[in-house]
Amino acid sequence: MANVSRGARKHRGAFFLAAGTALALLVTGCSSQAASEGGADAVIAVGSLYEPVNLSNTAGGGQGVTEALTGNVYEGLFKLTDDGEVENLLAEGFEVSEDGLVYTVTLREGVTFHSGKALTSQDVKASVEAVTAEDSQSARKSSFAVIDAIETPDDHTVVFTLSQRAISFIYNLSYVWIVNADATDLNTSEDGTGPYVLDEWKRGSSLALTRWDDYWGEPAKNAGVEFSYFTDATAQNNALQTGQLDLITSVQSPDLLEQFEGNDDYTISAGDSTTKELLAFNDRVAPFTDAKVRKAIYSAIDTEKLLTSIWGEYGTQIGSMVPPTDPWYTDLTNMNPYDPELSRSLLADAGFADGFSFTLDTPSYDPHPVVAEFVQSELAKVGITVNINTISADEWYSKVFQDRDFEATLQEHVNDRDVVWYGNPDFYWGYENDDVVQWVAEAEQALTEDEQTELLTKVNEQIAEDAASVWLYLYPQIVVSAKEVSGYPVNGLNSQFFAYDIVKE
Repeated sequence: MANVSRGARKHRGAFFLAAGTALALLVTGCSSQAASEGGADAVIAVGSLYEPVNLSNTAGGGQGVTEALTGNVYEGLFKLTDDGEVENLLAEGFEVSEDGLVYTVTLREGVTFHSGKALTSQDVKASVEAVTAEDSQSARKSSFAVIDAIETPDDHTVVFTLSQRAISFIYNLSYVWIVNADATDLNTSEDGTGPYVLDEWKRGSSLALTRWDDYWGEPAKNAGVEFSYFTDATAQNNALQTGQLDLITSVQSPDLLEQFEGNDDYTISAGDSTTKELLAFNDRVAPFTDAKVRKAIYSAIDTEKLLTSIWGEYGTQIGSMVPPTDPWYTDLTNMNPYDPELSRSLLADAGFADGFSFTLDTPSYDPHPVVAEFVQSELAKVGITVNINTISADEWYSKVFQDRDFEATLQEHVNDRDVVWYGNPDFYWGYENDDVVQWVAEAEQALTEDEQTELLTKVNEQIAEDAASVWLYLYPQIVVSAKEVSGYPVNGLNSQFFAYDIVKE
């Protein structure tokens, strides 16, 4: 799921992170301790706006649980690197049958969970089944519907049999945490295999990780990480300035960067993000059933002005759901140009020369309210009246995502490679194009990555042609750190934040 304004962001209900919910907590900034001294025993003090709702990525833990625990506490069979590559992690290797239906994964030996139990194939089977369970809220749940059977012929071998070819299968497995099958109460505790163990989680305040000395791989380069959670970006920045924090994972207000720019005591890193801000229509509801109406709305909104007003010189305009870091990216920013006269012409062709009105369900947290007011102002110029209905993150999830009871909405979608959602007519926005459905299905069964890329490029172009949504802009990923801190990830794909390479001089 997905994000907006660069005023102070008090809550981020980013959609489709590790879990499918848009639930995140309003938490209170808290760090009152000074950051530690440097060296191998340094505990890195990290400021974040995204506290986990719980500690499970199949129970709606939200964006915070991915940021804090993925790769740090829990590991997958495979790892999505900060460069977007997929590497072996708990998998030593894998083989695929000639027909592409059987994946045999060999597990790395000598791996134990934090509890001391050895990793076995049964744990892998149970972890994947937790993602596909009926009550799972994992965003990738539907991606594993192709699994027909999971067999564990021995402790170090897992055999996945698929009902059809799935070229993204290994990539999708990088989202699955491998959890001790015997562990309980995973909403408040953990038992993973990663380089850190959970030390303490103080709800509404902080989450501390400690380096695990029995880790199977290269140990963390710091003694631990403490995430301090804030609801106010200004308070978070002040904590960095006063030495209570070593870095901020994702700056949410470019206005607040001014205090760090040109200051040699800090490093500003602007990496790539996969987070898109969307104006999503309910394509099942008139007049949004008509592509001319959707295109008219797109051309009535000056997205460049919106981006600049929110992010200044940061961020990127995009013309579809696909960010430049995805293999099937094409620059489509001119497909639906800002052109109010074109907008009026399209509206007239669609039978709405005098305009119409609709309700825009708007999440209450930043930056959505600001974006909604901008959209309202822009559409008024072409005769469309926007009634803004402000709702909470919980309401958004139940009203919009579950019940599809809406006309249009704002939301931020975080994940990479999520253009495939437009191939699912049952998704909350209800976009349906038979060609897109077919191309998405064929892409997943492609024999080569080139073939997959060709098909998803066609999907990308078609949804832009249909203006399935209005893709307002792509967020930047901005990290600010104290000058003596380095080794942190800069791109933040899917909001991962691998902390084990961070060093403090």
